[in-house]
Amino acid sequence: MAGSTLPGPGALGRIICGGCVAAGGVIAVAPQPTGVLWQASVLFGEWGHWLALLALLLLPGWRRSRTDFAGALVAALGILLLLSPVIRARALNATLPAALDRAFGPPAASAPTVQPPRPAPLVLADLLFGVASDDVIVDEHVYAVVENEQLMLDLYRPAFAEGALPVVIAIHGGGWVAGDKREMPELYEYLASRGYVVASIAYRLAPRWQFPAAQEDVTAAIRYVQDLAHTHSLDPQRIALLGRSAGGQIAVLAAYTASDPAIRGVVSYYGPFALRWGYDNPAKPGVVDSSGLLETYLGGPPGTHGERYHAAEPSRFVTPESPPTLFIQGLRDEHVSPFHAEFVSSRLIDAGVRHAVVRMPWATHACDFFFSGPCGQVSTYAVERFLGTILHGAPASPP
Repeated sequence: MAGSTLPGPGALGRIICGGCVAAGGVIAVAPQPTGVLWQASVLFGEWGHWLALLALLLLPGWRRSRTDFAGALVAALGILLLLSPVIRARALNATLPAALDRAFGPPAASAPTVQPPRPAPLVLADLLFGVASDDVIVDEHVYAVVENEQLMLDLYRPAFAEGALPVVIAIHGGGWVAGDKREMPELYEYLASRGYVVASIAYRLAPRWQFPAAQEDVTAAIRYVQDLAHTHSLDPQRIALLGRSAGGQIAVLAAYTASDPAIRGVVSYYGPFALRWGYDNPAKPGVVDSSGLLETYLGGPPGTHGERYHAAEPSRFVTPESPPTLFIQGLRDEHVSPFHAEFVSSRLIDAGVRHAVVRMPWATHACDFFFSGPCGQVSTYAVERFLGTILHGAPASPP
């Protein structure tokens, strides 16, 4: 039609590209109603800086027309949203080191020196080039046999190290019904390259094996690793537990009930702890059936299995002698509400136990899946600082 001003193919392509960038930005920062969109939010939230850079390369020719200008505005909004996790993580550079020092004290002078620790919570260059780790040795061990089922662990060790090294026992996530000890190994490789021995364990899963089977497996893994001190360069009296998601609940409960001075500390990545509350306040059903997972793990609902819910809540076992605790928690977690970490934190405050909650406003569940992303970097920094304090020198005492 004469006088029409339809956008040309190039302008239309820029509008579409700008819309895609904006959509990715919204997914990165907005609550998501389904599991697929939650997974997309992990991608766009932790790797959004790559899409933002790509958008700057693929959207040339802005300002040549009103259509181009509109596309540029949409893309600019998307780029800002995609970069917001980096911006917010960068802000933690100014506050997190001091917060960890207040909670646990500075890292001990005897902390591992195989490689220097991370200099800051977020290193911009590592967003592009990755977080470096040296080669490590990984061996598989059978740490227990239960009813003819072998329970395995992967032992990560530095290739070159002297003396008896501190140990981190890692417990994978998976809603107590799934998961694998080989999941997300980058943190274990990193810690091993920094002078730790990391034992990533498999454990018995529901529904076949309900609570407290996993707790018993952690206890067996601790004993096995301590026995390895006779043949491996590790210190059986310097152990920390670390768990992700359901593994965080298992790790914290094991640490608080062990009554073992060798357990110097525990780390939880987005673990659920207030189990009765979690059953009554479930996650969005389109994301995860959290109440169903609790029933599978504990044998049924609280109305008929209340004692198990009670026994599986770590807060019941908090005392002034509980080990120092580090919580890693995204405030946009679609699976595990931040309430869980705050709930245990309040009990630890009352008991005078050293602890810290690393709150990441942009982050959702499993945000550390991309190890060099904003969440991966911030959480690794916090864990390294925590381990450098609690696994070196004398055991921490209540303040």
